Amino acid sequence: MSTNPSAPAMDGSALLDEVEVFHRRFNIFPLDAAYVAVTLWDAHAHLLDCFDSTPRLAFLSPEPGSGKSRALEIVETLVPQPMVAVNASASALFRAVSGMEGRPTILFDEIDTVFGPKAGENEQLRGFLNAGHRRSGVMWRCVGDGANQQVQEFPSFCGVAVAGLGSLPDTILTRSVIVRMRRRAPNERVEPFRQRIHEKEGHALRDRLAEWAQSVRHLVDGVFPELPEGISDRPADVWEPLLAIADAAGGTWPERARAACIELVNAAKTSDKGSIGIRLLMDLRDYVFNGIDRLPTVAILDRLHSLEEAPWADMSGKPLDARGLSRMLREYMTADNTPIAARNIKAGGSVMKGYYASDLNDAWQRYCPPPAESPLLPLPPLPGSSEAVSG
Repeated sequence: MSTNPSAPAMDGSALLDEVEVFHRRFNIFPLDAAYVAVTLWDAHAHLLDCFDSTPRLAFLSPEPGSGKSRALEIVETLVPQPMVAVNASASALFRAVSGMEGRPTILFDEIDTVFGPKAGENEQLRGFLNAGHRRSGVMWRCVGDGANQQVQEFPSFCGVAVAGLGSLPDTILTRSVIVRMRRRAPNERVEPFRQRIHEKEGHALRDRLAEWAQSVRHLVDGVFPELPEGISDRPADVWEPLLAIADAAGGTWPERARAACIELVNAAKTSDKGSIGIRLLMDLRDYVFNGIDRLPTVAILDRLHSLEEAPWADMSGKPLDARGLSRMLREYMTADNTPIAARNIKAGGSVMKGYYASDLNDAWQRYCPPPAESPLLPLPPLPGSSEAVSG
C-alpha cells in the first residue's frame, strides 16, 4: 500500500469501472443494476468500520447451474480476508469474526443447505447473520468449565455474501442486496475463470481497492448519503453504505448507484411478497377484490384457490378455509383499529358472511407495496350486488 503523501490521488470512479468490468468478464447478472451493486459491495467491504450497518449480498436462483458459486468466487478475489464457509456452524463463524487478526469477509456458499426446505433448525446461524448486520451486533456465550463459566460477548459485525438455491429467511432477505441469478442463455458468453491466472488479477484489484478505501475514509466515515425518494427503513440501511462509496468515487457512480438502488429495491418488492400474511393481503388486493367493494367468504376462497402459483389451494395438505382466512386476517387492523373480521353481506336476496375492501384498505396501504402499473381488469360484480344493480 502506498504511503507516499506526494503520490497522485487514485481515481475511484475509474477503479470501480475496472472492478465492474472484472465481474462482467466472468458473471452474467440479470440486471445491469446488479453489477453496480456488487461492485459497490466489494468496495464497501474495505471500509466496514465506517458504517453503522453492512448489507448482506445474496446470489439466489431457482435451479443449479446459474452462476451463483462463480459470482461468489469473483467476490472472493476482491474483498479483504475472505473466509469461504460451507455448512459452517454459528459458533465457528462468530469465533472467527472475534478471534482472527483482521475481520474476515464471510462467503457462504450452498446456503440452501442451511435454510432450505430440507435443512434442520439453524436459529443460531440465523441469529449470527441478523446480529452481524449492525456494528453493535454481538453474540453472547458462556465460556469456561463447569461452575467457572462466565458470560462473554463476541462481536459479529462483518461482511457476508451468500449463494444458494431458493430463498432465505425474511429477516436475512430484508438485510440483503438480492441478485436473482439465471442460467445463461445460448447467446450469453462469459470468459472461463482460471483460478491460477485470474485470481492474481482480482487480488491486484483488491489491493488497489484497499488503498483507495483508505484514501477516502474521511469521505465516508459517519456520512449519511442522500437517499432516492421512497427509500427508507430497512432498504435505507442496506443501501446507505453503498451510496456513500459511490459518492466518494464520483464520476457516474453516484447517479448509477441511486438508479440501481431504486431498481433492485423495487425488484425485491415484486419478487418477494414477504410473510404469508402479506402474501394473502396482496393476493386479495390484486387478484380477488381488484375493484370490488365486498365479497362473500365463499367467493374469496374460490378465487384464492384458483390462483395457480399461490399456496392457498394446499395449506399443509388442505385448502385454506373460512376459519383459516379469518384467523390470518384478524392479525391485521382496519382504519378504526379493530381486527379485520367477516361481516354480513347482502347478495341476491340472502345474507352471507364476507369481507369489505374498506376494512382491508388500511392493511393494504401499510403492508403491501404499490400495485403493478398495469393491474388486471376488475372482475365483474356478483349478481345482486350494489354494483350490478347500479350498472
